[in-house]
Amino acid sequence: MIDRRIGERIKRRREELGLTQEQFAEQLGLTTNYISTIERGASFPRYEKLVAIINGLETSADAIFCDVIKHTTEYRATWLSEKIAELPPEEQQRILEIIELLIAQAKKKK
Repeated sequence: MIDRRIGERIKRRREELGLTQEQFAEQLGLTTNYISTIERGASFPRYEKLVAIINGLETSADAIFCDVIKHTTEYRATWLSEKIAELPPEEQQRILEIIELLIAQAKKKK
């Protein structure tokens, strides 16, 4: 279900920030039970609460919806750039060369 995947992403990000459901709910002025139902995918927040949750998680909507919405290229590109930047320079170069090769092969298939 879409709600479950989104709930899982919300939970994962909350945990990355080191927040309990209780702390996060208090920060947003919501109940712990409400946060729990969202994270389980049992309910989906209305627009205002969804925006508050995303802002409270200090993330983007792309990060929350990236596996649901087809056009989240910017988020994925940013994520990939961050992961590559964490590697030593020689590994970065090797990965970029592989990516360039894959892109060239993909263009030939068209």
